[in-house]
Amino acid sequence: MTVNHTERYRFSEAPIWNIQREYYEEEGLKAWNNDQVPQYITCNPMIGTAYAEMIFGFLQDRANKGHVSESVQIVELGAGAGRFAFHVLHELCKLIDYAGIQLPSFRYIMTDLAMNNVVAWQKHPAMQSFIARGMLDFARFDAVHDTDLKLAVSGETISQGDLKQPLVIVANYFFDGIPQELLYVGEGKIYETDVSVEYPEHREGLKPSELLHKISLSYEHRRAPEYEAATYPYRELIGFYQEHLEDSHILFPSSALTCLDRLNLLSKAGYLLITADKGDHLIDNFKFAGPPELILHGSFSFTANYHAIQQVLEKQGAITLFPPHHYKNINVGCMINVDSPEECLQTRLAYRRFIARYGPDDFFSLKELVDRNIDSMGMQQFLSFWRLGGYDAEFFIQSTKRLSSLLPDANDDEKEDLLMGIHIMTSSYYVMEQRYDLSLEAGLVLFEMELYEESKRYLEISVEEDEEEIVSTVFYCLAICCFELELIDEALNYTRELLRLEPDHEEALALIQGFEAE
Repeated sequence: MTVNHTERYRFSEAPIWNIQREYYEEEGLKAWNNDQVPQYITCNPMIGTAYAEMIFGFLQDRANKGHVSESVQIVELGAGAGRFAFHVLHELCKLIDYAGIQLPSFRYIMTDLAMNNVVAWQKHPAMQSFIARGMLDFARFDAVHDTDLKLAVSGETISQGDLKQPLVIVANYFFDGIPQELLYVGEGKIYETDVSVEYPEHREGLKPSELLHKISLSYEHRRAPEYEAATYPYRELIGFYQEHLEDSHILFPSSALTCLDRLNLLSKAGYLLITADKGDHLIDNFKFAGPPELILHGSFSFTANYHAIQQVLEKQGAITLFPPHHYKNINVGCMINVDSPEECLQTRLAYRRFIARYGPDDFFSLKELVDRNIDSMGMQQFLSFWRLGGYDAEFFIQSTKRLSSLLPDANDDEKEDLLMGIHIMTSSYYVMEQRYDLSLEAGLVLFEMELYEESKRYLEISVEEDEEEIVSTVFYCLAICCFELELIDEALNYTRELLRLEPDHEEALALIQGFEAE
């Protein structure tokens, strides 16, 4: 690489953090299109259901203490593409309707640094029913600086001390991407680890994602006795690291902790934090750790220090919950920082059932195995895993080729369950700019099942949504559906549309000739 120059920075003040901000502000929702920034692991129906169950449990706990008159505010930090929030709201509303018990009302507030995202969420069709019911609002929120929440729909501003109910904070893949300090423990002393950044030549013309791929980082230690001073607010935690670690680098979540402190000021009753990330809470994982690697995926991320957040909150009196087993891809924590957190029984039970016993990390690991073996799955295996994942659209799309091969031998019960699953999947689908057309794929599967009325409905949705890229197969299937349903005029119209695209299409010509011969 041709190097222009090298500059040295304190890690939390390195330019990578501003480049990260510029990336998300520039890309907006496009950052998550087709997994440019990975989003599936925290944006599938399964994890949405797990969070909805914990929030539902928390609403029950508030009701059991008699706190039902005031609304509970749920703030998602870095809500990204919006798919996760949609899944949580969809399932939470179903739980509340099913239970039919008295609970405090709630409002879900999606936040992000990029104002473009806030505007896009407000316009998204899937969000309109929640907005109309007063249970969804939006705000631009800078986690490093902001103190208030200025809501886009209601026009309200939530400021210090405004909330009587505890705040619910949701933070997925968030703490790993905001500024952190980088410390080093060696021979019982604390050092800050400065980062030197090598810039490429002509960096001014590069987009943020391109620049991140071309810069190079190196590290140097600098004694930092201020962390060992009695006045340092996290001195006890630093002392713990000095005692238990040697030759180890620590990403210290200073911005995350101050962000939580500022959000805590909004409520007089504390907060519930539910968070998922590449995050370690076990001290053994910090031993002899080298400097962090810049994990690139459009933007970048590090590993979040859940251990520090856990220790600080427990000192404040919180109950913190993490799985008893080691995580592989994503660690989900629930931290109850309210008065008498032990009384939040339903919240803790929900965590036990939907995270600790078998949670999103287990599901994702299993899905990786299933993805590699889709071609050997039977219909019952497909249906079982699809149900386990909450009728996930992406798994359905991955499986359509296999489903096609299984349908000739499927029995009526299996076909009925497949139809039911398609209805559930499409009713809880959050549209993004993706590589696939869900309505088209669902319509083609239903066509192969000879469910012509259902197939026609989904194929027509596909035509309406993407009139510029209609494949001839769609018009052929629609023509057949209409003939089978005795909708002759519609059948002929679709056949003519097909011949307009493919004048020599033999099946279409045969359909026209067959009809004219009658």
